[in-house]
Amino acid sequence: MSEHQNSEVITKEKIDKAINLLKSQKPKEREAVSDRETIKKMRRYIEKLTSDKYGYSYDEVSEMLKDLGINLAGSRIKYLIGELKKSSRRRQKVSDSDSNASVQGAVENQSAVVESSDAEKTPVKNTRGKSKKQLLAAEAATT
Repeated sequence: MSEHQNSEVITKEKIDKAINLLKSQKPKEREAVSDRETIKKMRRYIEKLTSDKYGYSYDEVSEMLKDLGINLAGSRIKYLIGELKKSSRRRQKVSDSDSNASVQGAVENQSAVVESSDAEKTPVKNTRGKSKKQLLAAEAATT
């Protein structure tokens, strides 16, 4: 095994400085972007152009982009738009089900608390919508 060739000592202070330097770095800006990322950034504008109001086809959008050096076939653009729609629908369904699950969990937890407190004391009667006469009669019947 070869040891560190440089005789300079690495101190804990240098390590801490190096960590701070590395943590402070921002992501590099990439020159090349994937097809998916390209369409993701332009999705709103492509959907607008291919809407009934504007009436452009995906092939026509493809031709417009070719002039700028973005070589994507109309069918590829259409496919990627569909994939982006699917993934956003999936995310929305997941977030909807998560909120439903948390509400359901809260209801179940509340039911468990009520059930455990019911075991310790006499049951609470529902008095909502009953007149004083009915309440007095019910109370007299239980005593």
